[in-house]
Amino acid sequence: MTIEINDKTYDKDFVKKLAEISGESFHKCMQCGTCTATCPMSDEMDVSPRQIMLSIHFGLKKKATEANTIWLCATCHSCQALCPRGMKLPKIMEALRQLYLRGNENYVEPNKIPEDVIADLPQIALVSCFRKHTA
Repeated sequence: MTIEINDKTYDKDFVKKLAEISGESFHKCMQCGTCTATCPMSDEMDVSPRQIMLSIHFGLKKKATEANTIWLCATCHSCQALCPRGMKLPKIMEALRQLYLRGNENYVEPNKIPEDVIADLPQIALVSCFRKHTA
């Protein structure tokens, strides 16, 4: 079920599926901003982790899945450790990546990485990247 409000679409199925994959209840988030304040990658993100949670709360699938935030999350768990509501934001970010990749669209195309770059990268970094960024 989707509801259109001022060019924004509330996608109930998206919220339900995300909750199912992550095991989290998004309505526990009180928008305190602790996740963004503790995130070591927040300066590089186009949308803060707090804004991602707000987007999920309002069922804005496009805003949540098209932000580079889900791909830049280092899964360091600092947000989870300090969250006053005990939200497991790394699990939510992983669930968002899963939903994106289930659309059979890779975030990183392995065949488009130049060979000289591949030769210089540690193999474990490449494997990690492919697991996180490809379907």
